[in-house]
Amino acid sequence: MPHAYRPLATRAPLLAVCLLLLSATVANATKSPHLRRAPSCATGTTATRSGWNQRAARKSSSCRRSCRSGKIVPSNGSERSAAHKSSSSQRRAKHSPAAVKRSERPRTALSPRVSTPAGRRLGSACPVRPSDAATGASESGSVPGVSGSGAATGTSAEPPGPEKGASEESTPVEGGSEESAPFRSAPFRFFASTSFWNAPVPANAPLDASSTSVVDALAEKVAAGERAGQGPWIDTTSWSIPVYTVPANQPMVPVQLEGNPHDTLAAAFSEVPLPPDAQAAGGSDKELALWQPSTGRLWEFWRLTRENNGWQASWGGAMQHAQAQQGVYGPEVWPGAEPWWGMSGSSLSTVAGLISLEDLKLGKINHALTIGVGETRAGVYASPAQRTDGRSEDPLSLPEGAHLRLDPNVDLSALHLPRLTLMIAEAAQHYGVFVADSGSSVGFSAQDPTPTGTEPYGGPSGYFEGKSPDELLASFPWQDLQLLKMELHTAT
Repeated sequence: MPHAYRPLATRAPLLAVCLLLLSATVANATKSPHLRRAPSCATGTTATRSGWNQRAARKSSSCRRSCRSGKIVPSNGSERSAAHKSSSSQRRAKHSPAAVKRSERPRTALSPRVSTPAGRRLGSACPVRPSDAATGASESGSVPGVSGSGAATGTSAEPPGPEKGASEESTPVEGGSEESAPFRSAPFRFFASTSFWNAPVPANAPLDASSTSVVDALAEKVAAGERAGQGPWIDTTSWSIPVYTVPANQPMVPVQLEGNPHDTLAAAFSEVPLPPDAQAAGGSDKELALWQPSTGRLWEFWRLTRENNGWQASWGGAMQHAQAQQGVYGPEVWPGAEPWWGMSGSSLSTVAGLISLEDLKLGKINHALTIGVGETRAGVYASPAQRTDGRSEDPLSLPEGAHLRLDPNVDLSALHLPRLTLMIAEAAQHYGVFVADSGSSVGFSAQDPTPTGTEPYGGPSGYFEGKSPDELLASFPWQDLQLLKMELHTAT
């Protein structure tokens, strides 16, 4: 009979065979790539696509990878929105043989205290990891935290918190493929290790005879600005410098030099690997730096714009073999180069003096910084500067090229400074700060994050930790600065 029941004893072998087959099926299923444990991007734990680890799976589903920044962000979060715009007072002046008009920053009130994430103009493409062969205190290769756009896209900088290795950063590489980056224990820095930008200042370095009086005058200028509500500032999203890192196969485009162009500089700008959606810094100076590790070339542009007929710049500079250079423009940096090249009024390459995104990520600054001191002294400049656009007749004003440092006997740990302020103070104590340009107020410059598509400075979780720049610098020990011995030159 087709449906007759069999005794249990006669069915036992059949049941055993079924159980064996079921066990084999389950064992094979667990080896399937579709059921392997996948990393949870939010927590670093693991989650299974089959749903067996429901807690880990929930954590995994609560996160997503941001295309713009290469960071992992909450799925219900949004790109940081506008809340803070850095503007303090008139800034910077420029000079070139083309007699371009000096830049002036409109005088506006300081922005309110930052309590929410700050806004940025966003980049447009997804970042990937660099293929930088250097490790440790790298002197060459891609710059984590320094990024490209379009064909070469940006990387994100993480705010204060548990530090991660530099291998977790991303840097633009054309083509969209990811490559693993080595762990980097110290931030990338431009130029040779022996450059004045990168060489530590000896504790017994001789001071200038005018050190005390000049520093007292600077400290008083800071105090006067604070009383007027225009304290020292850190430029970030405007009046700073975005640094675009591009791959070897980035298409070349011409950048036309406006006005009465210098033939050699015009030739250096005739073929430039500039991404089509690159954006210069906010403010009338519109500065931008372009770094191509594969060729070792660095370009700097001042007043860079994109018009209907292509890219244009009012001035700038170019360097080849940048990682072997000292970081100041002169005949040795490019065939036919002149000492009046560069974005700054001193011909110092100010990209080296930025507080970089990688500096902030790794929590250390291993190079000298540029410092704004307001108007600089007229008629003279100090080595390593090559020129000046200073206009101040005050004998206590600082000349361009002046090198200051914090007194090495100051115990910075006893000052209980904010994290970023301490980083700046430590750099000023070990490497010093250079006066590279004129302006109208005192402060520092941090890397413009525009290419990364993020704003990592503002908000409680940003690098400024919810404070405004003048709040951060209110505790900086200005009175403990020292002016190193100057070699002055008369401007011609």
